[in-house]
Amino acid sequence: MKHRRIPRRRAALAGAGVAALVAAGVTFQSANASEPAKAAAPQILSAPAAGKLASTLAADLGTDAAGTYYDARSKNLVVNVLDDTAAKAVEAAGAKARLVANSLAELDGARTALKQDATIPGTSWATDPVGNKVVVTADRTVTGAELAKLTKVVDGLGEKVELRHSKGEFKPFIAGGDAITGSGGRCSLGFNVVKDGEPYFLTAGHCTEAISTWSDSSGTVIGQNAQSSFPGNDFGLVKYTSGADHPSEVDLYNGSAQQITGSAEATVGMKVTRSGSTTQVHDGTVTGLNATVNYSEGTVSGLIQTDVCAEPGDSGGSLFSGSNAIGLTSGGSGDCTSGGETFFQPVTEALSATGTRIG
Repeated sequence: MKHRRIPRRRAALAGAGVAALVAAGVTFQSANASEPAKAAAPQILSAPAAGKLASTLAADLGTDAAGTYYDARSKNLVVNVLDDTAAKAVEAAGAKARLVANSLAELDGARTALKQDATIPGTSWATDPVGNKVVVTADRTVTGAELAKLTKVVDGLGEKVELRHSKGEFKPFIAGGDAITGSGGRCSLGFNVVKDGEPYFLTAGHCTEAISTWSDSSGTVIGQNAQSSFPGNDFGLVKYTSGADHPSEVDLYNGSAQQITGSAEATVGMKVTRSGSTTQVHDGTVTGLNATVNYSEGTVSGLIQTDVCAEPGDSGGSLFSGSNAIGLTSGGSGDCTSGGETFFQPVTEALSATGTRIG
């Protein structure tokens, strides 16, 4: 049996050079940012190449870097800096330098204040390198005293923070149905992986917290939980118990599949595709990294934020860019009719934590 649905002014960048950087889009303008004069022509880069360059510049610039994102229109890496000396170093490396007012240390301080004083179910926040601020989002469930509390905290942090509202509700995308199923729930398989020569697959952690034995759409048992992490993270590892074929590919729901040969870090501005058992295949863009989401079930941090739609049952499904695995569907708000935002567990973190590899 073949399962194709397996298918800061002075703060260092984290992770792959962009782990603390979040953007709502690459076309927004910022009143407190400007371009240095006589900038050298930046290199034309793919999103993965931009991510690698961002990592290199993070090591070189240290606390002089203040955020980064990928401009998909010009195909340039944009690096926020705090002074002309750092700007020249960025331009010499082939990226586009942009002078901003707020350091990552200042923005991280705002995030810390939000965590301490405004961890309210139905909220999320992430650092937006395009706006050079922290963007806080409140879903439709945040009302009354909780909204007043959140507004007070945001107002107290000044121009470093912006409050936005979502018409939807932040929730993990799990539902009853048929794809990979178990005792009352349905999720979507993310990616096939290998550990110690044995086949496993990755899905969402809120799925494996709720369900321990998994079946395919025919009702045949295919796997048993091996590892689960939720909240905090949102990934789960399932060991195959069937002798079926386990190809490294994602179902495109059109009779074909996308081969997956490796994994990559997400970059703000990267074009991505999601495949899931409820809404099938949808495209979009990475709009943020290192996002914190306060679900009613608990807080999850370090997520990839996108404008790709998703719905219940898509949880655990594949986020990919070309042949690279990028993320596992966690949750969000909205649907594929009205739109919304969706958050993903980074695959690279899940692979490292579980000791697995794509394959």
